Amino acid sequence: MSGRDSDSLSLRLRSLRLPSFVAHHEEVAERAERDGLGFAECLGHLVELEISDRGDRKIERLRKRSGLPAEKALANLEQKRLPPKVRRQLLALCEGGFVERAENVLAFGMPGRGKTHVVSAIGHELVARGISVLWRPACHLVQQLLAAKRELALEAELRKLDRFEVVILDDIGYISQDREEMEVLFTFLAERYERRSVMITSNLVFSQWDRIFKDAMTTAAAIDRLVHHSIILELTGESYRTATAKTRSRRREPLET
Repeated sequence: MSGRDSDSLSLRLRSLRLPSFVAHHEEVAERAERDGLGFAECLGHLVELEISDRGDRKIERLRKRSGLPAEKALANLEQKRLPPKVRRQLLALCEGGFVERAENVLAFGMPGRGKTHVVSAIGHELVARGISVLWRPACHLVQQLLAAKRELALEAELRKLDRFEVVILDDIGYISQDREEMEVLFTFLAERYERRSVMITSNLVFSQWDRIFKDAMTTAAAIDRLVHHSIILELTGESYRTATAKTRSRRREPLET
């Protein structure tokens, strides 16, 4: 194929939005001439490359949109510090079956027990499987919903959030005690009930959630929706930060003479 013909083909492939065809068609054509490959075999190879590259690009887009903390992935999660039951649950959750069932994941524990890292690591693994995830500090998401409500655009904002198969709300216990915040948070949870998954971290046990939802009836209704289809992770043990500080302190201790 002449240089002009090749350039023309590349332009047409770009117009069809086939970047992998553009990148590899000359290489595949040369291989076909060298190895005597047929047309169907060449086309099949190019199609496989396009499908694979599209999958990679999709995952990269999902990862950028997710807002997941890059440093809190499964690879650098110290799983040996997790309770044995949580370690067993973690493997199953990373496979993503709970998303298909529209189940929720609720991670409880005192500060420093690894709640954020655990749910973020699960989020990264879900994205790698092509599942759309959004990670947000709970207070930020609530402020986003409040701003939409004031602009009479809450319904539109909820539709945008509904595009994510999983929404991770980090540190729900730190939402300030404001009735308007409670109302938009409850609306968000009710909208996703039995349709989409929510993952929540909290240092408040359920009996303390009246601090978030203000009154007993709304608190009970919120908990009922979350727990109905849910997996609960209880992160106990020593604080990661405390353990790390102790380790550093021991390393700095001078040797006895």
